[in-house]
Amino acid sequence: MTLLTTQRLRLEPFNDRHFEELYYLNNDMEVMRYITGRKVSIDETLEHIELVKRNWKELGFSSWSIFLEGTNEFIGSCGVQHIEFNRENPLEIGWRLKLSKWGQGYATEAAQCMMQFVYDNVNVDSLYAICHQENKRSEGVMQRLGMLYNGIEKWYGLETNVYKMTRDRYKSQFMDIGNFYQYMNIPQVCSSLP
Repeated sequence: MTLLTTQRLRLEPFNDRHFEELYYLNNDMEVMRYITGRKVSIDETLEHIELVKRNWKELGFSSWSIFLEGTNEFIGSCGVQHIEFNRENPLEIGWRLKLSKWGQGYATEAAQCMMQFVYDNVNVDSLYAICHQENKRSEGVMQRLGMLYNGIEKWYGLETNVYKMTRDRYKSQFMDIGNFYQYMNIPQVCSSLP
């Protein structure tokens, strides 16, 4: 399991200590509107934490809880997974933040850090992000990341907007990672600790 850090954020792999924060996040209907469209039960939250821990062991990637550096405040979660949790499907990145943390660049910062982690550590040529067609905020994050619109595809039982970043595009667009942070106006460096 890999801890990721930026100047403003600390991404900790899910563990049992994160249960309460994750449960409350997953029960905020405004946060979940375009993800599940419903609140998530205690059992579902516990099962998901177990799945994440298993994926870290078996795959070397999964989900993180997001904390603000300095204050240690839990602000959301993010992750890398196979779409629909099916290992035959492509990898996707995703995020969800507390409503009070929207619009501050945290989702973009966490997503870029995950993208860098994937291309540094996972043998994959493309990385996807998908969202409900009405989820303009998440779609904006995908666009700010430099991902390209790939069309509408059916995932998780919905017709979703799909964005894609290839390894080659990532390298050419952000070969010098400092260029990305300057482009995004984010004062950070993403680092990982095993």
